[in-house]
Amino acid sequence: QVQLVESGGGLVQAGGSLRLSCAASGFTSNDYAIGWFRQAPGKEREGVSCISSSSVGINWYAGSVRGRFSVSRDKAKNTVYLQMNSLKPEDTAIYYCARVVSGRACERDWSTLEQYGTWGQGTQVTVSS
Repeated sequence: QVQLVESGGGLVQAGGSLRLSCAASGFTSNDYAIGWFRQAPGKEREGVSCISSSSVGINWYAGSVRGRFSVSRDKAKNTVYLQMNSLKPEDTAIYYCARVVSGRACERDWSTLEQYGTWGQGTQVTVSS
């Protein structure tokens, strides 16, 4: 069964850091591009970052998080991480990871939701001011 499970969310003060994990099962995560998304109350789900297979090596970041967030993989653990530094209250949201339907590379339209076929259940991140 193809599955993604996020963890690592929590409550943190502005300026703090969190590392989210996205554990994959039922498939080899490094064979696919994996995206991170977030959804704040009353807002649409938006792309945060995308990590390509290590053989491709292209990653993307939303402008709002570039320079603060970093995405990485641990192939041995079949897990993708999102390191979030210098957190701001506006980063508060439920964070999701998702696997593209097919393909190893994050394309220029990586934040289009329709490209992703498998989603995790989400993990809450709350940043207090």
